[in-house]
Amino acid sequence: MASTGKSRLKTVYKNKRSIGPLHTCGCVAVTGDGSRLVTCVAEEAVLTNILTGEEICRFAGDTQSITSLCLTPSASQLIVFTSTPSLRVYEIPTAAVKNKIHPVRVVARAHDAPVHVCTIDRSSTYLASGSADGVVKVWDIKRGYITHVFKGHGGIVSALKFNSPQDPSVVVPQNIHQLITASVDTRIRIFDLTATSSKGDQAALRPIAILEGHVSVPRGLDVTPDGKWLISGGRDSVVLVWNLHAKSTGAKSAEATKGKGKSNSPVLTQTIPVMERVEAVGLLQAEDSVPSSSASKLRFYTAGEKGIIRIWDVKDSSVLYSLSQVADLQTEDQEEQRQIVEAIYLPLISTIVSVHADQNILFYDLNTRNLHRQLIGFNDEIVDAVFLSPNAPKSVDSHIALATNSSLIRVYSTTGLDARLLTGHTEIVLSLDHGAGGKLFASGSKDRSVRLWAPTSPNDDLSTEWGCVAICEGHAESVGTVAMSRTSGEVGTASVQFMFSGSQDRTIKMWYIGDVPLVFDASQHGQSLMKCKSLTTHKAHEKDINSLDVAPNDRLLASGSQDRTTKVYEIKFSRATGDRSAHGEIKLLGTCKGHKRGVWTVKFGRSERVLATGSGDKTVKLWNLEDFTCVKTFEGHTNSVLRVDFINHDMQLVTSASDGLVKMWNVREEECTATMDNHEDKVWALAVSTDERVIVSAAADSVVTFWQDCTEEQAQENEAKRSELVLREQDFMNYLSLHDYRKAIQLALAMQQPGRLLSLFKDIRATSSEFAADASSVTGNDAVDEVLRTLGGSDLARLLRYIRDWNPNAKTSGVAQGVLYAIMKLRSADDVIAAFTDEAQEDILQSSGQEGVKSTASGNTALKELIDGMIPYTERHLSRMDRLVQDSFVVDYILSEMDDGMFDGQDIDTGTMDVDTEASS
Repeated sequence: MASTGKSRLKTVYKNKRSIGPLHTCGCVAVTGDGSRLVTCVAEEAVLTNILTGEEICRFAGDTQSITSLCLTPSASQLIVFTSTPSLRVYEIPTAAVKNKIHPVRVVARAHDAPVHVCTIDRSSTYLASGSADGVVKVWDIKRGYITHVFKGHGGIVSALKFNSPQDPSVVVPQNIHQLITASVDTRIRIFDLTATSSKGDQAALRPIAILEGHVSVPRGLDVTPDGKWLISGGRDSVVLVWNLHAKSTGAKSAEATKGKGKSNSPVLTQTIPVMERVEAVGLLQAEDSVPSSSASKLRFYTAGEKGIIRIWDVKDSSVLYSLSQVADLQTEDQEEQRQIVEAIYLPLISTIVSVHADQNILFYDLNTRNLHRQLIGFNDEIVDAVFLSPNAPKSVDSHIALATNSSLIRVYSTTGLDARLLTGHTEIVLSLDHGAGGKLFASGSKDRSVRLWAPTSPNDDLSTEWGCVAICEGHAESVGTVAMSRTSGEVGTASVQFMFSGSQDRTIKMWYIGDVPLVFDASQHGQSLMKCKSLTTHKAHEKDINSLDVAPNDRLLASGSQDRTTKVYEIKFSRATGDRSAHGEIKLLGTCKGHKRGVWTVKFGRSERVLATGSGDKTVKLWNLEDFTCVKTFEGHTNSVLRVDFINHDMQLVTSASDGLVKMWNVREEECTATMDNHEDKVWALAVSTDERVIVSAAADSVVTFWQDCTEEQAQENEAKRSELVLREQDFMNYLSLHDYRKAIQLALAMQQPGRLLSLFKDIRATSSEFAADASSVTGNDAVDEVLRTLGGSDLARLLRYIRDWNPNAKTSGVAQGVLYAIMKLRSADDVIAAFTDEAQEDILQSSGQEGVKSTASGNTALKELIDGMIPYTERHLSRMDRLVQDSFVVDYILSEMDDGMFDGQDIDTGTMDVDTEASS
């Protein structure tokens, strides 16, 4: 029976996918079809597939922070400016690449000051960059040189926009190519890129028009496709509409450059107050493709300090509608974090992408006017995680909720990067737990409250949204842990009847939540929340309560505390019936003592009457619930054990600790069966899916890892390898018995078994010494010579490595030197070099799928290392042989002297010895 249980143990969990930092600082770029996203993580740019959430590649940086970046409209190249300030041009790969992408062109000193804005024209030919010293440069991307340098800006360049009109109503195409700039001196300048300048005349480098109207920094510019209308928005809370083709020269016309008076002068036609600092502004495409000759049909969007995207009508100067998340009242700090720092319009898919100060990226669909995707850039320190099933029983564990070092709760889809932020708490959320069924979940926070969350109706076509449906208030300190009922209620009632919360005030509260709805009604958002009733309050521990857990049958409650004890309580609960309200209380049954540090986590067994606890003393203990004694202790973590859970019918434990490791334990043998490592900091959160196929670990390094159970697949793979190995070994023995050394050597190399290969060469040497060897053969066997002469590149390199390993040992050095001598005689130096080059090329192709640019260098390096490892031992063996030869001459000399002096030329072949009788007498 023990062997059967052992065979069912889960021993292999592989990293299925990870959710790491997506965007930590800097700029963001999105491809025109909205399928790929470029973000900044530390000092590197990262390309991500938005639809699948997979990281496509990373772009190698220069260890400096990225100040600006942009994608070409064709999505073929990425332009990055760093604080050095250097310009780096990258080619965008079409498929996922493991190795970092290196730039195809680098300009070490592109500007004299950091570049904060850059843009590319619609033809993907020209790049404009504006620096902090007020200089704008225009680059030819393909040829890599500067075409224009515009100076004279009164400070940092804040916005850039190319203007290349495309008017289908005009028969003759217009040769207009302009660059519009804005800077902190509040002025907007228009430069003509088609004008040419001579050495003596710099008029072409001066702006053809200077637009004055803003009183603060303009942050956004956009031009209609026909080049007639320009809108600008700034931090002065206004949007200005300019007519670039006006004939008027009135007071509102722009200041024109000398010599340009006869041309059209831009005129300010409208000022629209938006009542917020604008960080991004852009024009929306009209439903029909015919450009408008007036501003009456123009629509534009604004985004700024309020974190809301507004769609405006120029004619009425009014807001048509707003795009924003439904949010509760926020603090000033939360409002500051929700500010929009950048907005990108994707006309191909009618989507606006907003980038917020808290590193979140939101995708709004203009057709439905709803949020259809949200990407969270940085999760900070993750302290708890729990699986959710909003669409149960249709789909189970489809979402996962994360509590981070924030008042916002993250709810991720388990299949992608799409997430939602739940607002409600005013302080950091410390703990999460879900009730029976996985629809309703609770959160405990430093704001001394517990909130209950439920999903919207599953019949909606939109993504699952969540909302707060109830609140529990009454604790005097932070709520550090929550535990909900594990059993479902009766038909027609709420799934969960009661809940417990533990606090730093050292008390445990029991709450009645039987009346809490399981579906969040968005239409009632903003109304007063349901307040749950506290059934009992129990003074439980002498120090902070770190963990609570309810038994699977809802009859027991366990609490772990910093006072190094774990207490077990009996739960007494009666449902509300008729006029009688619900009643509940807890009664102390026993205390588990034995840990030397505070208890961080407690967990009941799912099928056995046992309790597992994890402590700061680096151990996990298993307790008997009959007499509350410790029955097993698991040691292996090198730091505090933070989370523990049972899997596989309580035959195994899974734990996470401050050492960044997740470990699997065999309960019967008290031994670790697997260690999973993908974190660099404390693993605070651990969640096991309903079918135990997936384990989620989340840590303080902001990484969430999904571990997939691959025990059965690994067993099948090992069995297939074992069967194949048995067949190969049988073939090897058959070749040896038939003296087919050629196939035997090739098979031994293919199996990568140097021991069998060594025995084979020993047998060949012994055979050649016993029998007459071939005179023309180097090794004494023509078949072996032929194998060594025709051995493939990677096989030859592998054989030379085996020779290097055999060479240090005096017992095997003879075989090693003999085979090495044969290879040197039968193969040229070029063949040996090519063998290592081919091996390096194969390794690169197998590991990354990229072309091996440095394969020749790596092959030469490997060959040099092999030779350096063989020469010292070869010289040692040579010197040893020289000493043996010298010693043999000494032995020969001694024997010859003994022969001449002892026997004095007498015949010693008579078989008898003459005795000197005289001497004896």
